[in-house]
Amino acid sequence: MINKQLLQPESIVVIGGSNNVHKPGGAVVRNLLSGGYEGTLRIVNPKEDEVQGIKAFHDAKELPPTDLAILVVAAKYCPDYVELLAKEKGVRAFIIISAGFSEETHEGALLEQRILDVCNEYGCALIGPNCIGLLTRWHHSVFTRPIPHLNPKGVDFISGSGATAVFILESAVSKGLQFNSVWSIGNGKQNGIETVLEYMDRNFDAERDSLVKLLYIENIADPDKLLYHATSLIKKGCRIAAIKAGSSQAGSRAASSHTGAIASSDSAVEALFRKAGIVRCFSREELTTVGCILCLPPLSQREGGLNFAIVTHAGGPGVMLTDALSKGGMNVPPLSGPIAEELKEKLLPGSSVANPIDILATGTAEHLGIAIDYCERMDDIDAIMVIFGTPGLVKIFEVYDVLHKKIQECKKPIFPILPSVSTAGPEVQEFLKRGHVNFCDEVTLATALTQIMKTPKPAPFEVELYGTDIPRLHKIINGIQESGYVSPELVREILSCAGIPLVPEFVSTSKEELVEFAEKCGYPVVAKVVGPVHKSDVGGVALNIRSKEVLSAEFDRMMQIPDATAVMVQKMIKGTELFIGAKYEPRFGHVVLCGLGGIFVEVLKDVSSGLAPLTKGTRGQRGINERKYAEIIVRLSTLLRFATEIKEMDINPLLADENDVIAVDARILIEK
Repeated sequence: MINKQLLQPESIVVIGGSNNVHKPGGAVVRNLLSGGYEGTLRIVNPKEDEVQGIKAFHDAKELPPTDLAILVVAAKYCPDYVELLAKEKGVRAFIIISAGFSEETHEGALLEQRILDVCNEYGCALIGPNCIGLLTRWHHSVFTRPIPHLNPKGVDFISGSGATAVFILESAVSKGLQFNSVWSIGNGKQNGIETVLEYMDRNFDAERDSLVKLLYIENIADPDKLLYHATSLIKKGCRIAAIKAGSSQAGSRAASSHTGAIASSDSAVEALFRKAGIVRCFSREELTTVGCILCLPPLSQREGGLNFAIVTHAGGPGVMLTDALSKGGMNVPPLSGPIAEELKEKLLPGSSVANPIDILATGTAEHLGIAIDYCERMDDIDAIMVIFGTPGLVKIFEVYDVLHKKIQECKKPIFPILPSVSTAGPEVQEFLKRGHVNFCDEVTLATALTQIMKTPKPAPFEVELYGTDIPRLHKIINGIQESGYVSPELVREILSCAGIPLVPEFVSTSKEELVEFAEKCGYPVVAKVVGPVHKSDVGGVALNIRSKEVLSAEFDRMMQIPDATAVMVQKMIKGTELFIGAKYEPRFGHVVLCGLGGIFVEVLKDVSSGLAPLTKGTRGQRGINERKYAEIIVRLSTLLRFATEIKEMDINPLLADENDVIAVDARILIEK
């Protein structure tokens, strides 16, 4: 839970506050004081009479009623302090900086549970333990630095790791990114990232609140809650970007040793982020760069991709930016015509207006302003990127004054790329103090833009059935008595509940029945052994059978294969091999995978994923094959949404031609 005592406390007590600002207890007090906290600040320190100018209490029992307590003492003392303060001093919010809880030992987990039980009993909000604190415009309850510039329209940042939060703040401050709040949730025993998002969603005010949320996640404890509230916030006009660490096996081990986080498979995370519309990032620099982009005026998509003009006085960075934008599917169109010729006349001899627009190393502030003005006039340009540094020969305050003015005047977004953060440090800092951001590396900017532009809009909340026969599906699933791979007959029954087109087939232990089926459906046919899971590995597949004699011989051979229980005969059809697969991820639900089938699944590894249930429009709509394939994917994902007993499914291959898409082979693993 999150309450007023946590967000807007009239009084705060620091348990363990000290005069030593090089330790957390002293640093928290310093930050509260320097942050201008206007309420009553109290300190408990048994050894000090005064802490940083504030009279100290030697014992927490001496305290008057207080709203918020910040604990910076050894873990073993924390439960007793929480119980005393909640029961006798009316404290209804706790920030526990201390480490040594569930992230370290079983004994620590028990201490953490005691704290949670007390907080729940008395209706107290809890942040932590094992965190750096909470930073808002009301109170700076953190022990770390840097303290970024706080602005109501800055970003909200929620982190599952305190140290990582500090490093992300370092990256952000150097770019000029401003913050509204910083939440370090630590072990997140009561309030995890999902809970904070839920609070922001339920109390959202578009006029008052930040429209950009940045997340660093190590544990997705409640994927449904994260999906719902992230989607809801984005639909209300917010933008969300996130890093999810610990998706690999090694990363999972590292995350677990850090915060006790539970890993999620990378495909599940990717599917959840795409379904919610969250921009996925993979590094601190990428996250803060995306945050800076999202704080600029939004870019309007156009058919064929966004068009950028690049204004630079250094050719190389312009070339690298052009390459990176093009690689990301964006355009740097050549500029020509009367406007381009007119611009060339106003620049120094030798300048290029082809795009990138190179005003040369000797170009002045005036030339920069002229180039930006002409880009603003060009109808086929959506945004302007300006690269301007210095070789250290002259000061460039005037250049950045012009850039500041143009950012305010122009209707098109302007992306400032100011690489000389050392040589022109004072000029860059002055520019940032005016409320701007700086993308000091042009390729990082283009990469971040690519991530934003390829992130889809959130999927609808509503689950459509698309004709799936849910009662029949439940009847089939409930009739299965044992866990394991189900028979081919049951596979067909399950898939038919979703209307999945199936190739004609027949399973039998009778050679005569199989020959009769083959002659009825027409040769050529395919024969497959029933029983072994990996049929090809044991020689259990025979293709292009064109006579009953060959079919009879293949039947006799396959029935001798170990574990063979029957033989399946299918009508042989041709087409492009596709596949659809699904795997049940605990807490996430089914992750649906699709791509090229047959051997290409392993060879090319070109696979797309989504979190069931999917909606129509998941894949492209060009051509009837893709429409039918997309429809099958959606129908299958809907079926899975209502059959959590299905833990794995593979339909490989589906064969597609210009008219149809038909499932040829499938297997389903059920756990009862």
